[in-house]
Amino acid sequence: MSYAILDEALNSIADAGPELANGLTNHAPMAIEALCALDRSEAIRSWLDRYRSGLLPPPPAVERIARDAWQPALARPERFTDWRELIVDELKDAAWSDVLDRWTQRLTPGISASAMHGVIRVGHAVRALAEAVTPPRLNELGQGIAYWASTYQSLPTSLAGGNAIDPRQAIAHVAIVPPDQRKFAGTITSSLAALDEFPAFAPVIGRAKLDGDPATTISQLTQTFANVYLANAHNVLTTIVFIHSVTSATAVRSIIPHVGASTGRALLPYLWQAECALYATFGARPVPADPVVPAAELSDTLIAMAVANGDEHVIKFTETCLREDAITHSPIYRAAARQAIKMINS
Repeated sequence: MSYAILDEALNSIADAGPELANGLTNHAPMAIEALCALDRSEAIRSWLDRYRSGLLPPPPAVERIARDAWQPALARPERFTDWRELIVDELKDAAWSDVLDRWTQRLTPGISASAMHGVIRVGHAVRALAEAVTPPRLNELGQGIAYWASTYQSLPTSLAGGNAIDPRQAIAHVAIVPPDQRKFAGTITSSLAALDEFPAFAPVIGRAKLDGDPATTISQLTQTFANVYLANAHNVLTTIVFIHSVTSATAVRSIIPHVGASTGRALLPYLWQAECALYATFGARPVPADPVVPAAELSDTLIAMAVANGDEHVIKFTETCLREDAITHSPIYRAAARQAIKMINS
């Protein structure tokens, strides 16, 4: 890892809003942190030069959010700046891990926020802070929490259900929305909102056994959803959708060591639920129809290919897959990274 220019890069985009001119999420802070983790920080300046034209300023402040009356501002994207000011103020008064724990507890039921970009952005910020605590990184954590809060999205939840089993088996029991009932209105979040009209989804939160060692559980989740990715990513849209089902889990992997045990335990069922929501609304089968063919490329080659590709999802997903491969040594991760590089570059 090489974080030498991360602070300079974060400062250069600190005044950018959370969304782009095309209406999609601003991935700049996440992508440049991933480049640092890939030890390719020398690519950051040129990457930002290309990406910067799509950045927008944040929305104007509306009204200060009181620390003891924040609930009405949840799920209000136009309140992003108010949220950022609240969290940044809290970071001045307390240790960043305490602020992270407090807001992770509060925001966990809405982990689907902006197709999980909120928690993903927080995860990148936390990993950078674990490397060194600096003002730009604290500010980025504040922005990430603010984005999670302002785009908060909960999913239908019922604790009634059958016995919990390993997520790698439980995924086969997740009900998927029939294609003729799906409602995609241009964003992933629009499809997730339609789950309110699909009662079979609500019990999914209790279907997976997630009470073991958190690091092991996250490996089970990344393996499960890397398989879901390989089984269902067949065009640019579905590639991007299912990338988030894996990168969200590695974001939580970064967060859990810096929050309390109860906060970490509470995160995992909602993470599983949100990942399943992507599968239920965009997927067709839980595992690939054919055996996974390992990628021929070594890690360094995949990194070079991802950087040359330049797409923010490709960069982040490649870093995620190589990180998980280093832990579990499963061929599915490099195969998934190679597929994303090919699909989004096509």
